[in-house]
Amino acid sequence: MSPVPRPSRRLRRAPQAATAQPLRRSRLETVPVSGTVSTSGPRLARIGAWAALAAGPLALAVALVMPRGPVAQAAPVPQADSASRLSADPAGTAALFVELWLRSDAAEPGSPVAAALRSLAPSVQLPKRVRGEAAPGALRVVPVRTASSPGGWTVVVAALTNAVPVDPAASRPAPEPASTGPVVRYFTVSGTGGRDGGALSVSASPAEVSAPETAPEAAAGPFSHSVPSGAALSVSLGEFLRTYLAGGQGAGLERYLSPGMRLSAPAAAGYVRVDVEDVVADTEQAGGKEVPADGTRARVRVRVAGEDRAGTRWPLVYQLEVTTRAGRWEVSALDGGAAGAAAPAVAPSGSVAAPVAGGAR
Repeated sequence: MSPVPRPSRRLRRAPQAATAQPLRRSRLETVPVSGTVSTSGPRLARIGAWAALAAGPLALAVALVMPRGPVAQAAPVPQADSASRLSADPAGTAALFVELWLRSDAAEPGSPVAAALRSLAPSVQLPKRVRGEAAPGALRVVPVRTASSPGGWTVVVAALTNAVPVDPAASRPAPEPASTGPVVRYFTVSGTGGRDGGALSVSASPAEVSAPETAPEAAAGPFSHSVPSGAALSVSLGEFLRTYLAGGQGAGLERYLSPGMRLSAPAAAGYVRVDVEDVVADTEQAGGKEVPADGTRARVRVRVAGEDRAGTRWPLVYQLEVTTRAGRWEVSALDGGAAGAAAPAVAPSGSVAAPVAGGAR
């Protein structure tokens, strides 16, 4: 009887392998086709979280180990110095106050003049006028002196006013001599404020005072050398001023000016005659009959008398700077004459002018 063969192990395991294969396929078939599953995503998230947690202690350790350096700070904002702040000028306020006060009347406390006056000085007292008396009216008000103190300021104001009318029936005597034209009155005005841009305030009514003391006659200054009437400089200046004061009719003004000098004649002058009365200079070279070498400069003061069309003679004084060029004196600057050497100008045609006729009369 032959032995019965054992069943092969391969045959016994085959069903298990066969049954396992379909299960694996079914699990793969449930994965959506549109996306891919990556198992590294959760792992990277965990690594990032641990790195973030470790960055805190690591940064603290680096800050403790690294040497300390200078810390950059923002530059402080410069504060404006109190001395550089603009301060209000009380001179203009004092002049306005006096002009309003001269026009005011206690009988009209509600007038616009009184309202404007009280805005400057709330407690000011207004002048009480005689019924029917007109206010003198200020023709012009000018501040002439300002003094400041820790407690405030004081301004002396000159007011050119009409003469106060005198009632013949009044008991008060008429002034001797009687004033018929404008008179100059002086007032002091005191107030506070104005420092560091503060508001100005007038303390009280003004006080009428005498005219401020004037300084003695000014010295001759640098003009100590007399220039004769026949000197070349006097002759040139005489012709220059006659042309300058001819009311804009002097077309040849450029011939008396240095190159680059710009000067316009006063068109409203209209003097029909100009006589040179006195010429003084700051150097002796200006008084010679001969013209010095080119480039010689001198400061000159000229007194002239100009006669207008009505026959009135006006005393005028000019201060100039002159320079020699091409054997003649030329005006290179005129004080207060709105002269400009702004743009270099081309020298007029003919560098040498013909001798000027005439001179000081």
